[in-house]
Amino acid sequence: MPADNSRKCAYIREERELTLTRAGIIVLLRAVVDRGASLRFQASGCSMFPFIKNGDVLTVSPLDSASLRRGDVVAFSRPETGKLVVHRIVGKRDGLFLIKGDNAPEADGLVAKAGIAGLVTRVERNGKGVNFGLGRERFLIAYCSHRDILMPLFRYASRIARPVVRRGAA
Repeated sequence: MPADNSRKCAYIREERELTLTRAGIIVLLRAVVDRGASLRFQASGCSMFPFIKNGDVLTVSPLDSASLRRGDVVAFSRPETGKLVVHRIVGKRDGLFLIKGDNAPEADGLVAKAGIAGLVTRVERNGKGVNFGLGRERFLIAYCSHRDILMPLFRYASRIARPVVRRGAA
């Protein structure tokens, strides 16, 4: 189906790829995880840098009976825009989850569990699994992100590591 700006469609077909609109992705994600299956899709944006990068492939799985915890990376739709967002839980208040992107200046706000579509269970970059950011270290990442010290720490660590990495590559 050719792209037609005069009417909205759930998908646009280009060659052999199926590209969904933002609204289409959230509808598909909810339908898939509601049936107990996982959905893989390509991330876009830099709000979760450095742990999830633009172009990484994410696997979003259904929420199981276990409760969500600080540090978990979740997919949800923003109520005001309906846009699919993948960010980290950085806190919990009155049964609601405070969610924030690792590289975002402000939190997304409080979200009910019913508003969360699924849990990110895998990140792939260049065909290889990226585990850092989803393991036990996620608790420390959430703490630092919530306190707005994650990115300053990352920049500082990068400055220290850069000369060491350059010497090792030479």
